Amino acid sequence: MALAIFDLDETLIGGDCASLWTQEMVKIGWADGESFIAREQELMRQYAAGSLAMEDYMGFTLSPLVGRTPEEVAHVVEPFVEDVIEPIFYSDATRCLANHRAAGDRILVISASAHFLVSAVAARLKIEDVLAIDLEEQHGHYSGRTQGVMTYREGKVTRLQAWMKEQGEVLDGAYFYSDSRNDLPLLQVVDHPHVVNPDPTLRAHAEQAGWPILSWR
Repeated sequence: MALAIFDLDETLIGGDCASLWTQEMVKIGWADGESFIAREQELMRQYAAGSLAMEDYMGFTLSPLVGRTPEEVAHVVEPFVEDVIEPIFYSDATRCLANHRAAGDRILVISASAHFLVSAVAARLKIEDVLAIDLEEQHGHYSGRTQGVMTYREGKVTRLQAWMKEQGEVLDGAYFYSDSRNDLPLLQVVDHPHVVNPDPTLRAHAEQAGWPILSWR
């Protein structure tokens, strides 16, 4: 049994759950209209360019959750995932998950999105093991800040190593699937890196390294 590790956004799903959640927050009145979406999209362009400070993205996009309870947020997230995210699951991704399950592999999603989003999406795919950006709570309410090492770039490797030590897992024979140049640190430490619908930088690296390049729809 090996680890089969998956990025989430643009890998298992044909979109970015954090960006779609931003639009949902505007829709339900938790965030202020077009200016909020425009700023989020500017930060996402920085992400695509590999220049984003994740602290900036999280600080901005978490601001509408300040003072809200996890239960209040979950009440909104559940129908959002069902209505918006579930229709954009890649069918090729679900087949890949099924193949790893048939092989007895342990499936882990590791994402640079907020844990409350990633865990809700993973649950729809019947995936229990999730590493994502954890949010700070104060007196039972979200503070708008993150806590711990963020699962972004090298932080994904750091968090994975801590998780493996806790779980008694090893990287021998591990797979990792991702679309993003930001995941090169983790792709470079697994035995079986796979790139999915890669961005140009990641595609060039994969071609040079001889990694499998997958087109998922």
